[in-house]
Formats: sequence, structure tokens, C-alpha cells
Amino acid sequence: MSSTVLVINSGSSSIKYQLIEPEQGIVVASGLVERIGEHTGRLRHTFEGVDTTLSEPFADHGVGLRRVLDLFTEVGPGLADAGIVAVGHRVVQGGSRYSGPALVDENVLADIEELIPLAPLHNRANLRGIEVARELLPDVPHVAVFDTAFFSDLPEAAATYALDREVAEKYRVRRYGAHGTSHQYVSRTAATIVGRPLEELRQVVLHLGNGASASAVSGGRALDTSMGMTPLEGLVMGTRTGDIDPAVIFHLARNGGFTIDEIDDLFNRRSGVKGLAGQNDMRELHELVAAGDPAARLALDVYSHRLRKYVGAYAAVLGGLDVVTFTAGIGENDDIVRAESMRGLEFLGIELDAERNAGRIKEPRVISTDSSRVTVLVVPTKEEQEIARQAVSLL
Repeated sequence: MSSTVLVINSGSSSIKYQLIEPEQGIVVASGLVERIGEHTGRLRHTFEGVDTTLSEPFADHGVGLRRVLDLFTEVGPGLADAGIVAVGHRVVQGGSRYSGPALVDENVLADIEELIPLAPLHNRANLRGIEVARELLPDVPHVAVFDTAFFSDLPEAAATYALDREVAEKYRVRRYGAHGTSHQYVSRTAATIVGRPLEELRQVVLHLGNGASASAVSGGRALDTSMGMTPLEGLVMGTRTGDIDPAVIFHLARNGGFTIDEIDDLFNRRSGVKGLAGQNDMRELHELVAAGDPAARLALDVYSHRLRKYVGAYAAVLGGLDVVTFTAGIGENDDIVRAESMRGLEFLGIELDAERNAGRIKEPRVISTDSSRVTVLVVPTKEEQEIARQAVSLL
């Protein structure tokens, strides 16, 4: 087996992992630990096309990761013979300090901990995953790859909020973005697909999952992105509002008696598509639309309207448009959303081919017509591969 990287994405109650050969992008093994800290957890480990599934309690991330390492020994591949050159860790928030991957040491751990207030649900879990992995795998370098790094050098005009400067500086209020590893991987891959140098392309990348973000990328550099200081800003998402008048917070607090925590929960967990239509699974939303549900129809319209709005705005930021790329769960699998969000953008030179756009798309594909001035693509994202690539590049 050639050199590999073990990529770990530690969430608040889960651990996703992949063992990857970064040069070829081959996933040797992968898995997911779910429901950490609950009465019964679940672990799925996949190797050579065979799934091994366990249902047992995982008291904490340490127990979960130890069980993962046990499965590597029991069902393969044995990590001692896997040629692991690094462990790559996804970290959501790197602030303004990290414009690329970082070799984990005590200073990096301290920085990740200090940045927890900017991503409390994510950085704390990311940090715990790194600590446990370093304890269990002490003989290989550990590399932190930050979601925010791709957006760390946004133009100041895009990164800066029109807030009192001293307040903004004191509390580190600025646009950080998210999903950066995905936007970086997809924009680079899109250039390969269209057969043009990355340096000359003006691209909009639409990362559409339960969380969703858009980016404007010129010559491989991000000029703008929809998520802000937190992942709440921007597009309509599964359960998040996306862009909303900040004064709604004052209104709900003064006239509805809502607390800050209640508004946080409302905006992040009970809004978006779920807030409009009652659920956030796009497949179920389409079924409701087909059945004539007006709330579902409105939810789809609001979702698509926001996407079109960002594509148009980013075309202006870029000074023109060469490529639009859909990625992530909804972007790759939902032909209705792709068609609805591009409808009406013919004036920008966007023409979808209905046949090419049809169905779920598992491999990179052009979905625009041959005569479309803007190439529209679907590129399945491979964030773990990008993390592995960056880890090896750093070393």
C-alpha cells in the first residue's frame, strides 16, 4: 500500500473518518461513529466494499476513536502496514491566523481553543478529536486543515462589516466563511474539467447541503463568500435563515420576549426550509410541492430566489462569469433545485441542458448546453481528499 493519510472530522456527537491515498484520491477505508455520549451509539466501518456495523455505547470521543482503531486491526486495513504519513483534522474556524494547513503543536491547539467562541459547536469538538487522536496515534504528524483558510485573504471590502471599527476588532467580527476545503477543491477541479487554466477563470461555486454556501472565485482566489462570521449568513439552508434583517432580533426580543438563546435556536435550528415548510429534507419538499402544498412551493421559491440572487451578485463582483458549479448533497443530487436556481439567468449566458441535468450525478458532469456562454457543472465534493492533499503538501 502506498502512503496514506487518516482524515478525521470530529463533530459534537460524531466522528467521520477516511483513510486516503492522496496522490490517487483513493479511499482505502472509511467510517462513521454516531451518537457519541448517548445510550446506544453506532459505528460503521467500510473496507474493500464490506461494511462492519457495531451498535454499542460510546461514552466519549476517546472511546469512539479507540473502537475505530480496533476495527482497523480486526477487519483491516492494519494501520501498522497502511503507510500513514499524517493524520489530517478538519477544523471549522481558524480565524484570521491560518491561511493554510498547520502542523499541530501546543500553540495550534491553544489557538483552536481560543477560537471556540466563533464556532462553539464545531471547534470544541474538533479540538477534542485532535487531542484524542494525538494520544492514540503519537508517532505520526497531525495536521489541522481549516474550513476558513480558503477565505482568509478575502479582499477587505468583502471581509469587513460596516460595524464600529473598535468593537469589530475587539470581538473579531468579520467575514470568515465556511466550507472552504470544498470550495477550494471544487473550483480547482472545475478548471480541469473545462480544460482551462485556473488562473483565468471566474467561478461561482454553490455548496448546497443542509448547510449551504456560495463563493466567488477569480483565478483560484476567493473574492467573496456567503457565510459570514458564522455559518448562519447567506443562502437559505435546511434549518438556518441565511440573510435576514438584524433588526428582527431586536423585534423578537422587545415584542416577543425572546431571549438571545431562543433566537439563536430559532435562526439556526427552526428556520430555513424547515421553518417554511415543516421539514428540511428536499426530497420530501419536492413531494409536497408535487402534491400542491403552497407552503412547500413557497419554500422552494425562496430557496431558489436566494441562489439566483447570489449568482447574479457574484457575477458583478467577478466582472463576468465563466463557470457555475454545484456540489454537496443537494447540489449533486437535486436536479429540480439546479434547474430552478438557474432559471431566468439566461441574460448572464447560462443555458441548462435538461437531459444532462437530469437525476443524481455521481461523477463530474457539464449540465449546460454546448452553446451556453457560461459552463454549468456538477462536481461531487471530496473534502476529505482535499484535507489529505493539504496535509501531505504541508509535510
